[in-house]
Amino acid sequence: MQKISDFHVLPITYSSQATHYMYIRAHASRPKPGAVDPLPADRTLFVVNLPPDATERELKTLFGKFGTVERVSFAGHDRVQAILEQEDETSEEEEGNVDADENGMDEDDSDGEDVQAKKQRKKVEREAKVAPKVVPLPIAALRALRPTGSVGHIVFASPQHLNASLAIPAASLPLKWPKFKATSSAEPSGLSHYIARHKALRPPLTAIKEHADSSMEVFEYKQAQASKRNSKYRKGEAIVDEDGFTLVTRGGAYGQTLGGGVGVASKKFMQEMKNGGRKRKKKTTSKEGFYAFQVREKRIKEQIALKKAFEADQQKVEQRQGKRFKPY
Repeated sequence: MQKISDFHVLPITYSSQATHYMYIRAHASRPKPGAVDPLPADRTLFVVNLPPDATERELKTLFGKFGTVERVSFAGHDRVQAILEQEDETSEEEEGNVDADENGMDEDDSDGEDVQAKKQRKKVEREAKVAPKVVPLPIAALRALRPTGSVGHIVFASPQHLNASLAIPAASLPLKWPKFKATSSAEPSGLSHYIARHKALRPPLTAIKEHADSSMEVFEYKQAQASKRNSKYRKGEAIVDEDGFTLVTRGGAYGQTLGGGVGVASKKFMQEMKNGGRKRKKKTTSKEGFYAFQVREKRIKEQIALKKAFEADQQKVEQRQGKRFKPY
């Protein structure tokens, strides 16, 4: 194989007219002080200029000719993920030990749980089951396109497999890029990828309608739940007005007083009582126009007033007619 600096040149062909070049060498581990490198230096192959649409399955098939490939890492993402997984495993083990001790201590105390808390938990679980969910839009299985010149790591099962990948005879080059049948589960590549992406970005109207309708149902459900939480009416609670009196309401889900008892006067009412009581407007006992004779008398008075006004207007007109303009 041809070498450039420390890298071996690995040509691969998609067809008789398309050739792609990758550059490979053994991975040199350079972890930070106190950090652990999840990629073993004696079994990892460092690859530069990966094809933009390369998948883990294709790379495992390509380098599987030289030995068993354990996993493939793209652009260092899997290295960070492996470190995080190791940290999570250790933290889970510690939490598991703590939880085991706590569970052993809380088994006896679980029976003494508050009844109200149990009811609240069951209510939340029941609402979670009844709550509507958003119907997602259809998602097509498309491969991830990486930038040109991206790097990756191929982890083999043994160091011999790594040495075999670095000592490929010139007669075996260039390597053929693996191609899978259209009936397999592999994501589309090339022009088929962009056609599938175009179709995925334009789902059918029925799917869009279901997604929009379900989204509106979820929104309305959340609005209804928020209005219930902010409402002053609570089931099983008495409703007390500003004067401290319990309001008598009809039965039902809201405003139903189960416990009874006397309502507690508000602070505003108590303060007003200290200041000499509330000043209320005097209400008139008689209601105008309540009885039939009052309506008749009112109409008669209106007719008399209109007649007097008409006569007064007639007198004014007659007085104006008797006056004439005399310039001399």
